[in-house]
Amino acid sequence: MNAFITYFLLYLLAVNFFAFCMTVFDKRRAIRGGRRVRESTLLTVAAIGGSVGMFLTMRAIRHKTRKKKFMLGIPAIFLLQVAAAFGIWRLLHG
Repeated sequence: MNAFITYFLLYLLAVNFFAFCMTVFDKRRAIRGGRRVRESTLLTVAAIGGSVGMFLTMRAIRHKTRKKKFMLGIPAIFLLQVAAAFGIWRLLHG
């Protein structure tokens, strides 16, 4: 496995862990009435690679599951990421 793939996988692991932490943090703040994480911030973290971690965490802790923006948006972001990865792979491997 070349270095780029290794670093990319480490990046995905880190950003998904960050998405997990942000989702749990926001849920705790929602329960306690504290200052919340902006929805745009959560969606941005999903868009930069944390879509899987965020979606699985949302489902596991039942957070934002009533919001269509998240329940449809996060999987849509993931599908776009997969399509982009496939497109890049096709360009590189003809």
